[in-house]
Amino acid sequence: MLPLVYHPNYSCPFPEKHRFVMSKFVRLYQHVCDQGLVDSNLFQPEASDIRTLSIAHCETYLTELVHNSMDAKRWRRIGLPWSQGLIDRTVTSPNGTLLAARLALEYGMASHLAGGTHHAHFDFGSGFCLLNDLAYAARSLLRTGEVKSILIFDLDVHQGDGTAAMLASEPRAFTCSIHCEKNFPFRKSESDLDVGLDTGLADQAYLDVVENTLVDLLERLQPDLVLYDAGVDVWEHDELGHLNISSHGIQERDELVLRHCLKRFIPVATVIGGGYDRDHQRLAERHSSIVKTASHLFPAYL
Repeated sequence: MLPLVYHPNYSCPFPEKHRFVMSKFVRLYQHVCDQGLVDSNLFQPEASDIRTLSIAHCETYLTELVHNSMDAKRWRRIGLPWSQGLIDRTVTSPNGTLLAARLALEYGMASHLAGGTHHAHFDFGSGFCLLNDLAYAARSLLRTGEVKSILIFDLDVHQGDGTAAMLASEPRAFTCSIHCEKNFPFRKSESDLDVGLDTGLADQAYLDVVENTLVDLLERLQPDLVLYDAGVDVWEHDELGHLNISSHGIQERDELVLRHCLKRFIPVATVIGGGYDRDHQRLAERHSSIVKTASHLFPAYL
């Protein structure tokens, strides 16, 4: 079965009506359990600490984050209410993406039931993102020599500005963001490749862009690992999306990304990225697209 990564602290006590849907992580886990996708294939990450996280983030920022000593204006930029539960999940989730990446290197593919916090920068958080799990995982794997090159393929509807900025000076990590151009963040960083999409773009045009971009990158870069941010905020009715992608279109997207990686024997680790919906269960089920698709494809590539 497909290796899955999850920790029970991912959904901490949180205001139910907040725009960020904190319950989606446990709901996603419960849904994939109900679908029969969880057995002995579940892996649990350990919490990290300031010293370890400093491979990607400023120690001063990490200290302020953990001890709730950050300036109020800087904290408002994050957009989440501080709590110990939030910090506990925040220092665990980056290790979840790192663990999923290591499992992908071992088994060919793995899925993290969280991750994709791509708006977090070196010394500040933004857009509901406190720490950048993608940059952290990439820097960790490159430092240990477990990989020599990584492609971060970010299909969240919002540009991965934090990831782009944090890895700008790392030539072994290639950042690609395909996003709605007229959307948050309004001051964008420069990825190695940015593809800005028009508002209201629909399924076929979107899928063509995703496939053509990915195939070119895989052929040109031949990375040792792909970190795939499978954000579902591209959905046509997402509250913060502005694209017009159907649920079927999201499923097709996930399948083509995984197939192109796997048929080239390039390991791929997936994270769930963003998604916004007042119907929390519907959102969790939409996030399950990547897990279901990966689980379906996994046996064929053992």
